This record gives sequence, C-alpha cells and structure tokens, in this order.
Amino acid sequence: MSRSASVPPVRPGRSRSAVKALSVLAAGSLMLTACGGGSSTNADGDVAITMYYPVAVGGPLTSVVDGLIGACEDANPGIAVEAVYAGSYADTMTKAQTAARSGDGPDLAVLLTTELFTLQDQNLIVPLNDISDDLGWAEDRFYEPFLKSGKDAEGTLWSIPFQRSTIVQYHNKDLFTQAGLDPEAPPTTWEELSSVAKTIKESGAAEYGIEIPSTQFGYWMFQALAVQAGTEITDGSGSQTRFDDPAAIEAMEYWKQLTDEGLMPSGTTEWASTPEDFLQGRTAMMWTTTGNLTNVRTNAGFEFGVSQLPAHDQPGSPTGGGNLYVFEQADDAQREAALTIADCLTKPEHTSQWSIETGYVATGAEAWETPEMKDYVAEFPQAEVAREQLDNAVIELSTHENGRVVQMVNDAIAAVLTGQQEPEAGMRALQKQIDGVLETYRD
Repeated sequence: MSRSASVPPVRPGRSRSAVKALSVLAAGSLMLTACGGGSSTNADGDVAITMYYPVAVGGPLTSVVDGLIGACEDANPGIAVEAVYAGSYADTMTKAQTAARSGDGPDLAVLLTTELFTLQDQNLIVPLNDISDDLGWAEDRFYEPFLKSGKDAEGTLWSIPFQRSTIVQYHNKDLFTQAGLDPEAPPTTWEELSSVAKTIKESGAAEYGIEIPSTQFGYWMFQALAVQAGTEITDGSGSQTRFDDPAAIEAMEYWKQLTDEGLMPSGTTEWASTPEDFLQGRTAMMWTTTGNLTNVRTNAGFEFGVSQLPAHDQPGSPTGGGNLYVFEQADDAQREAALTIADCLTKPEHTSQWSIETGYVATGAEAWETPEMKDYVAEFPQAEVAREQLDNAVIELSTHENGRVVQMVNDAIAAVLTGQQEPEAGMRALQKQIDGVLETYRD
C-alpha cells in the first residue's frame, strides 16, 4: 500500500539524495553512478530506490528536484531516494531501458507519457494497480486529460502525472508595439497568425514573425496543427494513426506556407534554439511547451504574453510532458516505496511548487488552490493559460515502437519543410511507413 504523510514545505537543496550524472564509456556501455537492483535496503536499513529524471526545458531544475526528493524523504522515513539526472527525455529513456535490462536500472523514472506502450511491450514497468489496491488518491488528484495518458484501454493505471504541459503561444509585446500591433491581442486564428507574422516581418521589428520548432518534438507541434485543422492523429490505442487524413494534410500545408512566405525560418527550426531566438528578439512569437514559462519569465528583457494556440476549424493542443513510472526490476518493497514517493511528489503543495519553479502545469485542481499558487497566479496570470487550454486538450501521440514512429514523423516533417516532398505526398507516405510498423500490433 502507498503511505500518506503530512509533507513539509520544499526546502531546495535539503535532500539526502545525490544528484548524479550518467556517463557513457568509450566502449559504448553505460556505467551508472547510482544503481538500482541488488539489495532493497541500504546500510541504514532504509528501503533504497533510484529515480531517473530528465530536464527538457531551460533552467537549473536539478536543485528543485533535489529539494522535492528531500522533502519526501523527510515525510517518509525509511525510504532513501537516489535521484539521477539522466539528460534529455530521449537520453533518460535509453539509459533506463539499458540499465533495466541488466537488472541494475531505476525503480522509479520520469519518462514521456508517450513511452507507455514501448515500456509495456518491453515488460519494463508494472501497473500501479498491482502495487496498491488503493489508488483513489490518484483518481481524484489529477485533471482527466493528464490522468488519461497514464492509463491503458482497460483503464489500468501505469503512471502518475508529474511534469505535464501543453503547447502555448508566447509573444513579445514590445515587438508587437514596434510593428504597430496591439500588444494585448495575440492571434487567435491561423489567418490572424499569418497576418500578424507578416506585419511584424514587413515592419522590420523582428526577423521572423513566428517560430514553430520542427526538430525533436516536431511531431508534437504537428499534432497541435492537426487538431486545430479538425482531426486527431491518434486514437489512444497505440496502433492507429491518421497522418493521411485531409485535415492533417491541411495542417502540414499551412506549416509549409509559413516557411514559404518567410514568416518563420526556412527549413527546419530547432526545438532547443527556439526559446533563445524568442529571448533575443529574433522572432516575435513562438510555440513551445508551457514548461519553458519560468525560463522565459526569468530571462526575457521585455514584456511578453502567453495565450492559447490559435484555432482553425477548432482550438486545441495535445498534452505533453512526463509521468512517473515504477519499474518491474524493483522488488516488492522498492515498488511500494517508489509508489509512495510518486504519491508524495505529486501532492498539491509539491505540484504547485514544481509548477511555480518550472512553468509546467500544476496537474490537479487542489494544487491551484494552495496559497502559494494563488499568489503566483495573481502576480503572473500567464501561468493560468495552459490550465485553461486543458478544456481543448487531446492526448499526445503515443504508439507501440514509439521512438521509431516519432522519428518517422519528424523526418517526414523535415522533408516537407525543406522542400524535398510536397505536404500531401509526404503525409501519405508517412502513413504507409507507420502502418508497416504498427500493423503487427492491431487486432
């Protein structure tokens, strides 16, 4: 059973866990500086668990994680957590897979929600219902769009929402003013987005009107455009996609149009450099995760706004970000301890603290009612945009062999944006490729 305890406020840096990096040996094998597996207790008799986690946005978040872990260790004596920063989401997934297969991997990990089917297929994780028959706290704590992505088609809960997001639109109010635009009126439709971006570019206020990154999480941005065009490219089964739907093709055509008209950079646009382009005034608008909110707030030397993504046929954004998974290689004591820590990390007071420190969306209604969050929103109302967008949110693309499928999608997007393929031909070819991968997983 998961234990509950009164959790003291987070005290950054107050953790017994050592945040350690992972290194790759020249021979190509991974040597972990912190190990799971083996005995489930340490020299002090505590149940010892290892947690891997990524950092996918700007800012020194390792110290924030360290503080959260310290608070949860204090609240749950008898559990010792070794928190291991493992790089990007992709790095963390690869390292968790490699280490878990050797029996020396994490007991708990923060991984993309989209990895659910892959982790299941590889028998690396355990359903949380198998660890505890009392998961009412999880059912009640989180917003449904976030909770849904941690469940399978039968309703079994496999992961807990942690650092969750939607895509939001940021705009530089100073550049809007320079271009003669209303700084309080960001575009709300595709037509307005094109018009505003054109005005900004032609005025010389910025080199580009808009940047929508197409690398790394390009599939995520495309999904937003497809939803806005009127279709969902996934049904949640893990084995079906609809990239050849007419609305998905229209979405790709619009994205290509933005580049053809010079309103955003030609070719591909880097995920990692887009926030920096925005902060440096190279682009007046950008689409990116709300997880970058604190980074932008800290580093922007100008007034900026945050708004929901523009609508076309309808408004919408996919949810995104990472959940907490419990790994199969842990023994019973470690699994229970891992679930206890997952419970603790996602309590309202910790969820609100994590949201304030990072910009990720506080994942449940109670977190928004904490005094700290109320004060934060009163001072910084932009923080509420992503939560409001949940009314129009859909689950993120997640399939079997997810890494392979995502790479196919990103490659297809790049081929269209660089002029190697036309949008319709590119999307139809992509769907055929994906069908070839997923047909074996269909009933």
